[in-house]
Amino acid sequence: MADFHQTGVISTLHRLGEPNLQRLERELLDYSAQRPVALVLPSLYSEIQGPALKRIVEELSRVPYLAQCVLSLSGAANAEQYREMRELFEQVRCTDGSPATVIWNQGPRVGALIERLANEGLTPGEDGKGRANWIAFGYVLGTQRARVVATHDCDILDYRRDLLARLCYPTANPALAYEFAKGYYSRVSDRMHGRVTRLFMTPLVRSMKTVLGPVPLLEYLESFRYPLAGECSMTTELVRVNRIPADWGLEVGMLAEVYRNCSLKRICQVELVENYDHKHQDLSEHDASAGLHRMVRDIAASLIRNLASYGVEFDSGFLNTMIAAYVRTAQDSIARYSDDAKLNGLAFDRHEEEVAVETFSGALRAAGLDFVRDPMGSPQIPNWNRVVSAMPEFLMDLRRAVEDDAREAC
Repeated sequence: MADFHQTGVISTLHRLGEPNLQRLERELLDYSAQRPVALVLPSLYSEIQGPALKRIVEELSRVPYLAQCVLSLSGAANAEQYREMRELFEQVRCTDGSPATVIWNQGPRVGALIERLANEGLTPGEDGKGRANWIAFGYVLGTQRARVVATHDCDILDYRRDLLARLCYPTANPALAYEFAKGYYSRVSDRMHGRVTRLFMTPLVRSMKTVLGPVPLLEYLESFRYPLAGECSMTTELVRVNRIPADWGLEVGMLAEVYRNCSLKRICQVELVENYDHKHQDLSEHDASAGLHRMVRDIAASLIRNLASYGVEFDSGFLNTMIAAYVRTAQDSIARYSDDAKLNGLAFDRHEEEVAVETFSGALRAAGLDFVRDPMGSPQIPNWNRVVSAMPEFLMDLRRAVEDDAREAC
């Protein structure tokens, strides 16, 4: 059952009553004259083999208000795979009748541009979700066809287009005046999912508040019901100034940048759907380079770097205290989730939950020690304002590279 409770320092827009998709899409089409919307979809080529992407394309083909749809494709080893993805997205049409754009991130033209950036000391980091988003954001800025940019993942198994409408509405409606909207939802089937949020992110933020006392950034992060959701929308002004990590720290890094660059009154979270299911990652407790283990390490590194930028000092003594506080808070959370699962008749493996917390605490320690040894660590991707300042022609070159790839594929 939906609630209307407002918590924290940002606005929460709930899913109340019976949502009317036709009304939302009609209004978004009206608003598109003033605030045209671009959708950015970061995707691996491997997603084409699964059921989620085809369903997403089918739903997007019925969306009437998108001024632009950009798929940022990674993992396509050759032109044939790039053409295959273009053919799939041919049915997605924008308001001017043009098809969706597919950016071939491993293609020679985009690869040459990435190399130019690295030569100028503006490296966009390793290939990953963050870099895929960043390149697509640059293409949207270069085409100047949108004032609002939304993004969501391509592994959503139960995707419906009302998710996109609700995600875009707060930033596309000029009367609401939000500059950033973050999606949230429930992650429940026959059991609770969302382990990284439930057992790492939320307990870590709460334990840090216990250790550090009131820290505005932590109060802000705790306000989000699902801070690691991959769905958000924002104005192109924010797209220009935000710096983001290239790795799994993308969502936390994005929230921290929005906090730095935007008034809290212009930030909201919006309930997108009643329930949400996507491809689940393995824990990989014995392999720190894969699965949720790698994800948590990247998230922890991003959070630690951002807290340090606000004056929080991290040394080995503080790190030990933080980890001890985190483990206790996470263990208390497991007990609460166990009670919740029993009441609702959900499957719940307490041992698996404990193993996850042990794995996450190890990843937290590794990220903390990495920071103590090298506080700069892996730098965030430069924002687009800096890139344009150093290389004024770059956005046009990126646009030309993407369009040349498309013409060659025809």
